[in-house]
Amino acid sequence: MAQLSDDCFAFGGPLLSVEAAEALIAERVPPLPGQDEVALAEAAGRVLAAPLTARLPLPPFFNAAVDGYAFRHADLPPGARALLPIAARIAAGEAADTLPPGQAARIFTGAPMPAGADTVVMQEDAAEEAGGVWVPPGLKPGANARPAGEDVPAGAEALPAGRRLRAPEIGLAAALGHARLAVAPRVRVGVFSTGDELAPPGAPLGRAQTYDSNRFALLALLGRLPVVASDLGILPDDATATAAALRAAAETHDLLLTSGGVSTGEEDHVRAAIEAGGRLVFWRLAVKPGRPAAMGVVAGRPVVGLPGNPVAAFVTFLHLARPLVLRLAGALPEPLPRFRVEAGFHYRKKAGRREYVRVRLQDGRAEKFAREGAGLLTSLTGSDAFAELPEEVVAVAPGDPVQVLPFAAVF
Repeated sequence: MAQLSDDCFAFGGPLLSVEAAEALIAERVPPLPGQDEVALAEAAGRVLAAPLTARLPLPPFFNAAVDGYAFRHADLPPGARALLPIAARIAAGEAADTLPPGQAARIFTGAPMPAGADTVVMQEDAAEEAGGVWVPPGLKPGANARPAGEDVPAGAEALPAGRRLRAPEIGLAAALGHARLAVAPRVRVGVFSTGDELAPPGAPLGRAQTYDSNRFALLALLGRLPVVASDLGILPDDATATAAALRAAAETHDLLLTSGGVSTGEEDHVRAAIEAGGRLVFWRLAVKPGRPAAMGVVAGRPVVGLPGNPVAAFVTFLHLARPLVLRLAGALPEPLPRFRVEAGFHYRKKAGRREYVRVRLQDGRAEKFAREGAGLLTSLTGSDAFAELPEEVVAVAPGDPVQVLPFAAVF
């Protein structure tokens, strides 16, 4: 479990940009120590702890890329078709003998090329006749054949340390013969909600209560990351109890997330609780929605206090909690996926802060969700993406290019 100094996030400015926040995390938070060894079938979603080296070339031998006929390219007359006798039949998984000069071998995709052969004609471009095959002119040497090591040479680094293992990486590791992989430990994340106004779903509601949604949304977001997440329940609006709960949870977790209680109201106790157990750096991010956010250290563990409004919690999770989890997990940086589309809406904003507008994507255009409140969960379920409007932008008009962050890639 990593121990952070109380001042590791020290920052003296009043507002922090998204890039500055992520840079501080990258510079000052070390990855968790240690590593695990897991079976390949259990490695999905984990972070590779050491470079994966190719023990053998991939593919391991010279083979046919298509079903067809293998031959020596030098046996073809220039500019003319040739009739080559068929001397052998080679299926995938079968060994191949040396191919005599002037002859061809019927061959199938993935089968080893016979010694002497260097080119394959696709079966649909060839024609068999009386025990031979007509090969058309125009084929280049080496056509339709895959050399050994074409994908990864033996001894090469196939995957770097820090790569998150998704389906393509798992497939590559399997193709290279790795049955077990060294992976970084999962980050142990504890998730709290805060506030007497919250009740757990399924429980009776008090007259002034609402059901807690953020805790479950945050646990779902963490489910896409290399973590072991713990539901730590709802903290009351009590500074002493909140501080004690954070200190206790810090003993068994690598990172704590809270939602709500980070603003400046008399019943917002998360900031004071962090200060009581360690050090607080109140990161007021220059974003909308989501400006009130707290980050600090309690008992050597990072604590991130996210806003209570659901949309603001989502936005700040992406820019604070997500990069912090990936850093603790030893993962390589993973910028949020973005692409450009055409705006289909009018919008005005203040300079100096980044805004995230909920939009639906249709036919290359982004259409703004009808309502803007940061507490509207339906603005997330009814949208496809955030339109990310940079600090310097003050207005958007239909037809303007805007950068969007698609929900499907991060939620």
